[in-house]
Amino acid sequence: MDAKVIDAATEIPCERSGLWSILREDVSCVFARDPAARTRIEVLLTYPGVHAVMLHRLSHGMWRRGWRLPARMLGSLTRFFTNIDIHPGASIGRRLFIDHGAGVVIGETAVLGNDVTLYHGVTLGGTSWNKGRRHPHLGDGVLVGAGAKVLGPIKLGARVRVGANSVVVKDVPADRTVIGIPGRVVRTERESISLDGINLDHHLIPDPVGKALSCLLDRVKALESRLQAAGLDPFEVPCGVCDGQGDCAMDEIEPQAEKI
Repeated sequence: MDAKVIDAATEIPCERSGLWSILREDVSCVFARDPAARTRIEVLLTYPGVHAVMLHRLSHGMWRRGWRLPARMLGSLTRFFTNIDIHPGASIGRRLFIDHGAGVVIGETAVLGNDVTLYHGVTLGGTSWNKGRRHPHLGDGVLVGAGAKVLGPIKLGARVRVGANSVVVKDVPADRTVIGIPGRVVRTERESISLDGINLDHHLIPDPVGKALSCLLDRVKALESRLQAAGLDPFEVPCGVCDGQGDCAMDEIEPQAEKI
């Protein structure tokens, strides 16, 4: 069995295995996370996310050996052909899957654990011009939805799921679901996951705004009932927003809120 070591530069547990073994894993993980994948040759020839990750493995090796200019040139060539921009200095764990890939950006000091999944339009960016660590650290099994931005030297714990188009700027503990701008935790639980430990049901997230509106409408109805029980007419005073002109907007909102 291969001895496990800790990569001091990336803080990611890794194994003493050859580059070809890692590249085979990068291809094999696609079949577990993309039902459209049919054959290995199809994945190797047509998946830009796989191309970008494989070429990043090479450019990152150059970067760590001090060959900075060749590494940046290979990274630029990769971006030209795949539309995926991964800085050669970024540290990526095993079995990273970038689905579709268009518009993905991963900054220089970003650290990604094993089994991370990124969708198109994801940015792992910085919020500072300082030379030190300024990009996110993603734990094992993190999933980032399409168009989401994870910014700054923050850490997302293992199995965190980030909803599409969210903007995350603060640390997130493990096993959370984050949505919104700025991102906020809306679910805290260990949910059922597939046999390979990957949960792709990132579309099954709650709607906190809809839930809040539903709660407010329930409170309003309860208060109106108490006023009517006391012999008062809750509708005697017209709505301050509508000012008695036309139908009140609440008449349209309430039926929709009941469906939430």
